[in-house]
Amino acid sequence: MRRFSGWAFATALLGGALAAGPSTMAAPSDQDRAAREYFTDREVIDQHGNRLRFYSDVLQDRVVLLNVIYTNCTDACPLITQKLMQARRQLVPAIKDEVWFISISTDPERDTPEELQKFARKQQVEQRNWLFLTGAKSDIDLILRKLKQYSPNINAHSTGLLAGTTRERHQWVPVSPAVQPDGIALILRSLAETPPG
Repeated sequence: MRRFSGWAFATALLGGALAAGPSTMAAPSDQDRAAREYFTDREVIDQHGNRLRFYSDVLQDRVVLLNVIYTNCTDACPLITQKLMQARRQLVPAIKDEVWFISISTDPERDTPEELQKFARKQQVEQRNWLFLTGAKSDIDLILRKLKQYSPNINAHSTGLLAGTTRERHQWVPVSPAVQPDGIALILRSLAETPPG
């Protein structure tokens, strides 16, 4: 499994947006500031209509698995959502309560909180610790660019997954959509059980 520290993640996965190398690992508070600056704290809206800040309210101090969807999708998005539900069911209760699933709409102009809620219900998603996010198109586009998940063509959005943690040390793992649910669960367990330091 390929892992990224906070700084190595920036250079290897996100193109060096955070200007530091693994040998100059900063204190967690510095990592947090750098991560907030990189990922942005743009406003997003969840499926319940709650307004959240992307880093401070969605990513900070959590183990997360991020993916991109749009609610009118009839193939990849429902299939990946079902796969993530299977992965979630394979997490032991202690880990399950720590991991957050974050599905970001690549079609925020049509995907209102109500549409996201309909999608979640249709897929029979257990919505505890699972956020479906929309927001202003400019904000969502920027966030997706930061995650290397942006596509101007809604139908051609990435099906890749991104697992990570911002608790204590920052680690990120790109996950192929071909990975089976048990493999996704193993990655999330590894991130959740990583000792601080």
